[in-house]
Amino acid sequence: MTERGQSQVTRDASTLRIGPSSMRWTGQVLEMVVDEIGAPIPQRIRGVIRLRPSILQQRSFALDERGMHQWTPYAPCARIEVDLTHPRLRWQGVGYWDSNSGAEPLEDAFQSWTWSRASWHDKTVVLYDLQARRAPARSMALHFSADGGARDIEVPPAAALRTSGWRVPRTTRADVGFAPSVKKTFEDAPFYNRSLLDTHLLGEPVSAIHESLSLDRFASRWVQCLLPFRMPRVAGN
Repeated sequence: MTERGQSQVTRDASTLRIGPSSMRWTGQVLEMVVDEIGAPIPQRIRGVIRLRPSILQQRSFALDERGMHQWTPYAPCARIEVDLTHPRLRWQGVGYWDSNSGAEPLEDAFQSWTWSRASWHDKTVVLYDLQARRAPARSMALHFSADGGARDIEVPPAAALRTSGWRVPRTTRADVGFAPSVKKTFEDAPFYNRSLLDTHLLGEPVSAIHESLSLDRFASRWVQCLLPFRMPRVAGN
């Protein structure tokens, strides 16, 4: 994730290019060509990632009461193929593709949120809990079926999780009587973490990808000073 100026960004109806990396939608496959230098330890990251949606939909959901922030889960369930030459990594698995857009910075609208996605062979469940700055908290629970249909389901009860290494709170939702747990933490940052959970939803045991985001932490001066070490910035307009 390298920050680049406007002169290094181009796009058309099917392609987005940012510096030497690009993303292209073929109508069936989202193909990402990655050519970057990692941080904070510089290392080449180069290769191709292909995402093949098994569910594809266009419905957007408002995250706030004013509709200033929209979330669109284009492919709630997909297959992903990763083929990197630097470092040498190659694997396939379950993927997901969504997009967030907004008319103001996220930290102006929200204090925090948690999000999770659990997929079975014929369905996907996405849970959102959002703490707004100037409005009551909101919760969403959505069921996506194999034919692309989306519907609201009853929001499961809240369940606590152990905090991250940076002490960012983690919570989720699960069926009554079940205590979910963190199986593995993939990313642990001062304002964000992403984890794999063992949980229970719709009456079934399932693994879920989970994230916690603290926008209070993100907006703090000390975190802003740390960001360039993890997200390099290339000079230019």
